[in-house]
Formats: sequence, C-alpha cells, structure tokens
Amino acid sequence: MDTFDQLAAPGYPVFLGSEFTHPAPEQAKFHILPVPYEESVSYGGGTAQGPAAILGASWQLETWDGKSSPSDLGIYTHAPVDVTGEAEQVIANIARATKNIVNQGGFPIVIGGEHTVTYGVIKGLLDAGEKDFGVVQIDAHADLREAYEGNPYSHASVMKRVVDEGIPLYQLGIRALCKEEVEIRQKHGVYFEDAETLVPQNIHHITLPDDFPKKVFFTLDIDGMDPTIFPSTGTPVPGGLAWYQTLALFESVAKQRQIIGFDIMEFAPIEGFHCYEFSASLLLYKMLGIVERTEKA
Repeated sequence: MDTFDQLAAPGYPVFLGSEFTHPAPEQAKFHILPVPYEESVSYGGGTAQGPAAILGASWQLETWDGKSSPSDLGIYTHAPVDVTGEAEQVIANIARATKNIVNQGGFPIVIGGEHTVTYGVIKGLLDAGEKDFGVVQIDAHADLREAYEGNPYSHASVMKRVVDEGIPLYQLGIRALCKEEVEIRQKHGVYFEDAETLVPQNIHHITLPDDFPKKVFFTLDIDGMDPTIFPSTGTPVPGGLAWYQTLALFESVAKQRQIIGFDIMEFAPIEGFHCYEFSASLLLYKMLGIVERTEKA
C-alpha cells in the first residue's frame, strides 16, 4: 500500500484517490468509514483486511459508473476506527465515528469487518438523532440469534441487537437460519424475502410495506451474494443473489425510501485474486451512484 500518495491512515488509501485530491470532510457528501473489526467470525477469517483491500482496489475504478459520477459530490475517507478492546468498547467507537459523520451532514458508508460492526453504526445513527428509520439487510444468514457461542455481540447476533432497539427490519436473500431465528422473526415482525423465493424467480424489485419507515439504513453482507461471485467471505452459502439482482434490489429500496447510509460487511480478500477486491469496490461505488441518482429524481 505504500505506493499510494493519498492515505487516510497508514495502509489505508483514500477511496478513488487516483482520480481526485482528497477533499476536506465538510466538502464531501459521502463519508467512508473503514472498520477492520474481526473478533467473532465462526468459519473463515480475513474480514479485518477487507476495508483496506476495497479502498486500494478503488484506485482502479472509473469515476463514471455507467450512468453518473457520484464522486462529483465528494468522497471523504476517514481513518479506520480503533477496534482494540472489548466488543462494547469497539461498538462505542463505531457509534461515535458514525454520529460525527451524521452531525457533519455526511452520508455514512461503512466498510467492515465482521457484521457486528453494523450494530455500532445503528447506535451511532440513534445517537445522532435518527429515530424513525428501518434497516434492510442483504445476507445469507439471518443473524438473529440471541447469542452465538455465548457472545451476544457475535456477528451471528447483530440483527437481534438491532431489532432489540425497536428498529424495523426487512431481510433479503437469507438461506441459512435456525429455528430460534424463525421464532425471533415472528416475535419482532421481521419482514423477509428469502433466497429460495428471490433467486429461482429472479426477482429484482421488492415493495416495502406501507408501515415501513420512510428512512432506511441498508446493510449488505457480501455472503448474501452467491459465492460464484464472492467466494471471498468467511461463511459462503450457495444459492445467493446475483450481481445485477443485488444492485436492482438496492435500487428498488432507494426509489421507495430515503437511504440514510449503508455498509458492506464480511468481505475477506483472497490473496492473488484481485477481481474480488475490485468487485467489492465497484459494488460500493455502484451503490453510491444509485443513492446519488435517486436523490436527484
């Protein structure tokens, strides 16, 4: 990484730094927050290297995403969050960084790290005064266990922590869940369209319920997409979403609600396979473009 001229921190190039000078934070709409947290992964590892890999690969992107240039609105890359210490402290650090972004008028885009990170982001949104919003999740796993291996802050419990905050949840692409999670879905009124419906029928659009909040935070676990596209994750599950399907589902949500931020979690780079790092970086930028264009519409 030392070949990069622009660094958010040692080893962390700024997003698309090959194309423009890193702006001051107040001059950027989009604020990228790397969180290299990896503590509770239960199969393959490597998510701690995900943020730096995605940022590095962004230097190979075009600023024109095929429909617009979302970078024109300014992209500021923060130094990575301090992820040392106990889970509660890391979550507090993530929450503080997210709150600061929102209070500056920025749009948070968080790169993980394991999915536990999302709970810190949600707490940060709440701390910043965002009270009436829902979460839409793309994932292979429901992540609704009360605790996993005794850890309530496990990546397998992150969405249980979210619904415990009283936040409505809509899940997309789930194809691995236990009986406990089915019961928690029922108890908390979780909406869902699982992979066994979305994938065989090639569904590209969902209609959010009328009572779902008007603001949405979108969380995308890389393993929600099919492992033929992203084997670069710790817990791959066959039967996942395709590339254009994923983007279309995100866009269908963005056209119905105000997206107030999003994250990409659980990317674990595979050494020597740059295509996955580039694909994850392109996915992030394509999502930025969708946000930009839907806000203009």
